[in-house]
Parts: sequence; C-alpha cells; structure tokens
Amino acid sequence: MNEKMLLTETMEQTANIFGNFDMNTAMVEKAFGVSIANRKTDNSLGDAIIIRGEDADAVNAAYSVLEYLKGVDARGNEITEQTVDYIIGTLKSGEKLERFGDDCVCVTTQGKPIKARTVGQKKYIDLIKKNTIVFGIGPAGTGKTFLAVAAASTAFRNKEVSRIILTRPAVEAGEKLGFLPGDLQMKIDPYLRPLYDALFEMFGAETYQKHIERGSIEIAPLAYMRGRTLDDSFIILDEAQNTTPEQMKMFLTRLGAGSRAIITGDVTQVDLPYGKKSGLVEAMQILRGIDNIAIHEFSERDVVRHKLVQKIVVAYDKYERANREKLEAEREKERKERYKIINKGNKQ
Repeated sequence: MNEKMLLTETMEQTANIFGNFDMNTAMVEKAFGVSIANRKTDNSLGDAIIIRGEDADAVNAAYSVLEYLKGVDARGNEITEQTVDYIIGTLKSGEKLERFGDDCVCVTTQGKPIKARTVGQKKYIDLIKKNTIVFGIGPAGTGKTFLAVAAASTAFRNKEVSRIILTRPAVEAGEKLGFLPGDLQMKIDPYLRPLYDALFEMFGAETYQKHIERGSIEIAPLAYMRGRTLDDSFIILDEAQNTTPEQMKMFLTRLGAGSRAIITGDVTQVDLPYGKKSGLVEAMQILRGIDNIAIHEFSERDVVRHKLVQKIVVAYDKYERANREKLEAEREKERKERYKIINKGNKQ
C-alpha cells in the first residue's frame, strides 16, 4: 500500500478541498482508484489529508490534484466540481498543470470577480492584454464572448477606450428579419441577447441603459458596420463563423486609431448556406502569424458550463469526424443531381 500526506493550513481549507459532502475528493478517488481521508495533526490550524492506493503513480497523481486544489483555495478562488474535473482531465491527458485564476479581469455589479477558470481561458486573457486583434475560437461554453465583454468593460472603465461596440451577424433566420414583430431594434434583439446578458452582468441594467443612451455602448448587427471607421473603441464580433469572407474583411478594415477588436466563433457551428465559405475560417488562414494579431483555439476541456456540455461537445465532434466522409459524399451526390436537373431544364 502506498501513501502520501498533504498538510492543509486551516480546517476551512480542508473543507474546501473535500467539497460539499466530500464531492471533490470522491471525484479524485474515482479517477485514480485511491482512498482519501483526513486526520487531525499537532497543528491545530489545519489537517493532514491522506491518500492511499495500491498504484504509486495513481497516488502521486491524486496528490498532485489535491495539492493544486490547495493552491486554488490559497489564492482565494472557489473550488467547484468543474474545477476538479478540469484538473483531473488535464493531468490524465499528460499536459502540465499550469496556474490559472490569478488575475481578475473584471468585477460584476454583484461584486463577483471574473477570473480564468481554465489554462485555456488564462492564455486567452493574456493574449487580449497584449494584442490589438484577438480571435477566440472554440466550442460552446468556453467563455469566449463572456471574457471578451469582461475585458471590454475593464478597458472602458479604465478609460483605455471611449466606447464598446458589440456586433454579430444575424443569419439564424437567413438574415430575413421581416417576419419578426416590431421595429428594427425588436427584430434584431433575439440575435443580440447573449451580448445584452453579458453587459447587464458587468454594468447592471441601469448603468448599461445610460451608456446605451449616450452612445458609449453600442450593440448592432454586423451590416451596420459598413462604411464606418471605429476609433477609440473596443469592438467585439460574436458568432463570427457566420460571416462571409466579404463581411469579415469589411469588419476588420473598420478598425480605427486606438481601437481593439476581439472576434469570437465556433468553426464547427457554421449556419451559412451550404457551399458558402465562412469568413472566420478564411481569416484564420490569412492572418495567422501577423504581428499584433493573435489566434487562440479553445478545446473541449475549456468548457465551463455544466459538465454535460463538455461531454456533448466531445460526442458531437466524434460523430462528425466519423461521418464527415459519408456526409461529403451525400452532398456531392445532391450537387450532381441538382446540376443534372438544371442542365435538363436549360436544354428544354
């Protein structure tokens, strides 16, 4: 039997590491096949957490996870089920456990600090601080848009920029908004709702409304960006996978003096008509390697929503990879059939 001991600094820290109903340590036990218990020591302030197991490597791995959780707690960050799951997954994948959650990006109106919850998020935040244009690419739930809005809010409050502009293409209904009731603002609201939600959390509804009225915060569909020069602004283009190459070029060339831009999207969820190339995919190919432009790609391990979301993302990715060739063959067959019908009509 192999055994390792981790000393905690306070009884509260021990409780935080174990989690509610020992949920955190139960996840570690299941992941590595070890047993975890705590016992009092001569140091009345803390405890000793004992890890036991038949496999020495498994005991060492479990110790590494608990030691990392101790560091998370010591830095004043909450230890959640997602945090534990992420650390276990990172260690099992063979990647190095790097620190994250040190820097506060923004504080919400409820006093909640917004911090990186994965290493991928930390790298994304660091790139935003160092570059003028940043592409955040990844699956749903990785915090691409939320962290971008948090960074924009901080830059705005620190007077680094004079306004925040958020935009996204409205293609979910084919960009035909006429069937929706109300005026133009009411028609585009459903497409922009995720951006409103993030801004409400950063500023509060009342302050947000004041900035909207003053024009210091602007939310608009991508089509409204044409012909403008956006100076001294923090601009966020969300759902960029649904831009055409022409729209993406138009957006990128709006950038004016003193401005910064973040472009977010998921290249696996393109809603453009079949055969239409995504402007985001093309931009990643064209702009990669250019100074002051950074491209950050999140993985499924960076998903910070419900842990089932991560499993859903992985399942869909696996399914799409397995069926990609079959799908392409079906699309090619459909294209040829349409071509035959068109040719037959022209001959008649």
